[in-house]
Amino acid sequence: MTDPVAHGCTTSLVWDDALAEYDFGPGHPLAPIRVQLAMRLIEEFGLNEGGGVDVVGDIHPVSDEILERVHDRQYIAAVRAAGGEPPVPDPSRGLGTSDDPVFANMHRASARVCGASMAAAQAVWQGQTAHAVNLAGGLHHAMAVRAAGFCIYNDIAVAIQWMLDNGAERIAYIDLDVHHGDGVQSIFWNEPRVLTISIHESPQTLFPGTGFPGETGGPKAPGSAVNIALPAGTSDQGWLRALHGVVPEILEAFGPQVIVAQNGVDSHVEDPLAHLALTVDGQRMGFSAVHRWAHQYAEGRLVCVGGGGYEWVDVVPRAWTHLVAEVEGRPIDPQTPVPPAFAEYVHHALGRIAPILMTDGATPWPRDLVQGWNPSDPVDAAILATRESVFPLHGLDPDPEGW
Repeated sequence: MTDPVAHGCTTSLVWDDALAEYDFGPGHPLAPIRVQLAMRLIEEFGLNEGGGVDVVGDIHPVSDEILERVHDRQYIAAVRAAGGEPPVPDPSRGLGTSDDPVFANMHRASARVCGASMAAAQAVWQGQTAHAVNLAGGLHHAMAVRAAGFCIYNDIAVAIQWMLDNGAERIAYIDLDVHHGDGVQSIFWNEPRVLTISIHESPQTLFPGTGFPGETGGPKAPGSAVNIALPAGTSDQGWLRALHGVVPEILEAFGPQVIVAQNGVDSHVEDPLAHLALTVDGQRMGFSAVHRWAHQYAEGRLVCVGGGGYEWVDVVPRAWTHLVAEVEGRPIDPQTPVPPAFAEYVHHALGRIAPILMTDGATPWPRDLVQGWNPSDPVDAAILATRESVFPLHGLDPDPEGW
């Protein structure tokens, strides 16, 4: 096993049982059990301990002053009222919809998720650790003035804004979720210090209907938004080709001081809410690439949050355990058996059978970018559309080598 300290992979793992208060109720896809199962598997592998690993707990909700750096004051008041006694839903602000039902203490729970992501950002930006992970975060659809897509407050934007307010000048945000990272893009649309990159299923077939290649940033920040919109059915090979065919060149041109990564795993073939076809193995390779790019382009600074992922047993725990293992510099062999204690816990908690191995049995790789491009191939067409839209704004040649 590698030495995480020697490889610059010191990691803060942020978790507090109180984060499970962010709970829309029975039957909702974004259930806290997703993260609880992931943390259980992480602990079974001993990834919450050892040299270079620091567990950060006792997370408090952020103040209104912090929230108001990214959210409208009246919206914050509406969230408080929606989770009050009696509850006061406000569907005009997305509060009390089927995606975002109201629940008791909604403000406190949502502000605590922001506190966890801000704690991760603080640990990295203040130099306490190279990497930090908050799997309870990743609420990338929340807008400045309304809730959307299971997201009340945008913890990612809160963390990014805190770093901007504390001296950061170039922050790159990479969103691996199957859904477009629309809330983060919207909040920083006109902010040249923040580069938002999102690889997602095409908005033609999936919520939220945004994230087209032509969305490239506001008038004060041309090129600050990068969107890779992939056709439904894209699997490991195409997804990895797209990720590698756009992201590293953009990162090198932008020169980030820190990378913030949203690691939603609803791109998996078994996810019930979307239509990409990745495996846990392909997702693991995506995590590995982002970790490597943090060391290559951002002096090793990496803040990771969770995100979507609605196959609670087969996908989320294994994928996010691989994520934590990767950023700690202690990758898990995919052929490793899932620990029996975790399988017993899953059976007790959900009455389900846990996966046997830490792999789906796939051996993906990014199709070599220099072996030619085929504009009639839907994935290559998507990659080229992104490159043609945004690369010139960074002084880059949109034509890939080998065309």
